[in-house]
Amino acid sequence: MEDVEKLVHSMQNHDLENQSRQNLVQEIKAIIGYEFKDSNLLEQAFTHHSYLDQDKSSIESYERLEYVGDALLNFLTAREHYLSYPDLAPGQLTKLRAANVDTEKLARVAFNFKLHKFLRHKKPLLAKQIEEFEKEILEYPIHSTGLIDAPKNLADLVESLVGAIYMDSNSMDTTWKIVEKLLDPMITPSTVQTHPVTMLYEECQKNKARVDCKDFWDETGEIEFIVDGDSIGKAKYTAKKSIANNRAAQEAYRKFIEKLSQENTGHDQH
Repeated sequence: MEDVEKLVHSMQNHDLENQSRQNLVQEIKAIIGYEFKDSNLLEQAFTHHSYLDQDKSSIESYERLEYVGDALLNFLTAREHYLSYPDLAPGQLTKLRAANVDTEKLARVAFNFKLHKFLRHKKPLLAKQIEEFEKEILEYPIHSTGLIDAPKNLADLVESLVGAIYMDSNSMDTTWKIVEKLLDPMITPSTVQTHPVTMLYEECQKNKARVDCKDFWDETGEIEFIVDGDSIGKAKYTAKKSIANNRAAQEAYRKFIEKLSQENTGHDQH
């Protein structure tokens, strides 16, 4: 009798799992316009490895699909840019591609299409990170160029979904149609922005100004930029060094431009 009850319970769980997968297939179809033939593949695409400790029935996390999706996104956007911008040099094409598939851009995609709501995970801090990300992107409608800390798990999710679409459809054309929808609006040569550190160094070089960077990040989480002996850019962000560096460079660039403007105004008055 006990064995029969276990068998019934197992069959009920199996039915619930199948129903859950089919519901996911339909909900994702409503978002991206593609219906998965293999519901297991889609479920894998939305399973973070932290979830596997709880659900032993889930065989794999999204990491292998993420690997495929990363390669596909780079190739598909590179092909699109190559065909769309025949006059762009390789360096400019590389910069454009990177802006369209980097962590922040893909995290924006996941957030805009609410894909994160389907992510199966056991990461208590992720909800707070997404909440902060939602507030920060309001200030930068297209891209912040490294000034905000985008949750990497959101970007990974988009990559894994793209990988799953290709593995399920076995079609580059089908995959690209969905990628094109997800990335819209794509960053173009007219909207792509220069990195704040690059902007600072290029402007200082043009004006024969010396730039020094003081790195206190390991001790205090701070980065400081000094131009011609004056400290004009400082930022603190303990979670990620690159964010502190970019924010400090942006502040230094802004203040250096202001200083140049004031000097030019003074010369004009004389």
